[in-house]
Amino acid sequence: MADQSVFRITKELSELQKNSDLSLAVACRDIDVRNVKALIIGPHETPYEFGFFEFAFKFNKEYPRKSPQVTAITTNGGRCRFNPNIYANGRVCLSILGTWRGERGEEWSAAQGLESILLSIQSLMSSNPYENEPGFEDANEPSDKKNQKDYVQKIRHETLRVSVIQRLEEYLKIGPDGVAAAPAAAKDEYDLDMDTVQDESSVPFEPFRDLCKHRFLWYYDSYLAAVQKGKEEAKDGQPFVRMPFEGSSNTMEGKFNYGELERRLHNIKKALDEETEAWAPEGLVAKAKDTTVAVNLQRQFEQIVESFKRSDVPHNLELVDGNPFVWVLTYFGKPMTNLDGGLFSAKLCFSPRFPEEQPRIKFSTRLFHHRIAADGTPCYVAPASRREDVKTHIEAIIDALEEEQPPYDPRTLVHPEAFKLYWGSADDRRMYNRRLRRSVQQSMEDF
Repeated sequence: MADQSVFRITKELSELQKNSDLSLAVACRDIDVRNVKALIIGPHETPYEFGFFEFAFKFNKEYPRKSPQVTAITTNGGRCRFNPNIYANGRVCLSILGTWRGERGEEWSAAQGLESILLSIQSLMSSNPYENEPGFEDANEPSDKKNQKDYVQKIRHETLRVSVIQRLEEYLKIGPDGVAAAPAAAKDEYDLDMDTVQDESSVPFEPFRDLCKHRFLWYYDSYLAAVQKGKEEAKDGQPFVRMPFEGSSNTMEGKFNYGELERRLHNIKKALDEETEAWAPEGLVAKAKDTTVAVNLQRQFEQIVESFKRSDVPHNLELVDGNPFVWVLTYFGKPMTNLDGGLFSAKLCFSPRFPEEQPRIKFSTRLFHHRIAADGTPCYVAPASRREDVKTHIEAIIDALEEEQPPYDPRTLVHPEAFKLYWGSADDRRMYNRRLRRSVQQSMEDF
């Protein structure tokens, strides 16, 4: 039974990691498949929008006959109850987990699994979580209407403060004032050469660090928009309203301070940009030492340049100052599309810890596009199985730019204004096309 359990868990993890769902991520140490970490990115148009919510799964030897134990990690140290069903102590109340009484047919079965649990938790993160509390499903009294609004307001604030800002500040080792918590340690040989072996159990397991950094860059403008909306609804210093179902040790207490959240968001963005810029000099050191990553990136660069020539692709690729960790891609707009005639430059920055840290890419040529953030960061997804292949990244970026009939996916909302126009009315789409064409024409003049 134990072997079957491990096989089932491993299979589910593999399927989820190959999944194109941009709002779910899972990981475990190779030596401990029964303890899984999962990340849910809060759904669009809810107070949880683009927040990073982490959960710990502990699978017993009787899985899948018995459900795993699930604990919420994103609780601000046990002080924040993010949902009527997600307690401050980490308890997740779901009938399929046996942690809440449900209707007949809602209990756990072996047909369910890791993904179904994650989707069930994600469904709790609704636009009106107040009604998740038993007995409040149909609460429509004036006091309930006010509570619903107050509850959404404080969840939005704490989603930004706890799930996004605190997490990124911890990853970047900066304080709320944006100042580095401690001087950065000198890079040792392990940092620069991935051939060095280190005991896995001695390294902190933070599998979503790089993912959250990338998604922060995607959703930065949405976070700022949430701050502006919050400022309109609540004054700084105004205390949170306690809900009728919140207890003294299972609540969400605090005060609104959107001014501070806005400042901290700016500090995180600045720290991320500085971190990316620091990769260039780190890369030169790695190149001088002929590290595995440096040699690999140089070889991939040469192979892609050669493939462009063989395929008669018009795009151009160059190294900045001969540094294999900094590339510049010149993209020629696809003929017979809205990009026709455009000439766009994008910088690809690589970490000496690539591919564990994925490349950060930014268009220096302004392009009004629903898949390009205002600062030039493209929204694209490279297949999980080919994260180390730079050509795959470049192709994924070009595909995102040129896709003519993309499916509606709010998780790709990286440019709020362009996204709204692209998916709006027919008049909105015409306005989007005009602004895209204008930026294409401007690209030739600016290049």
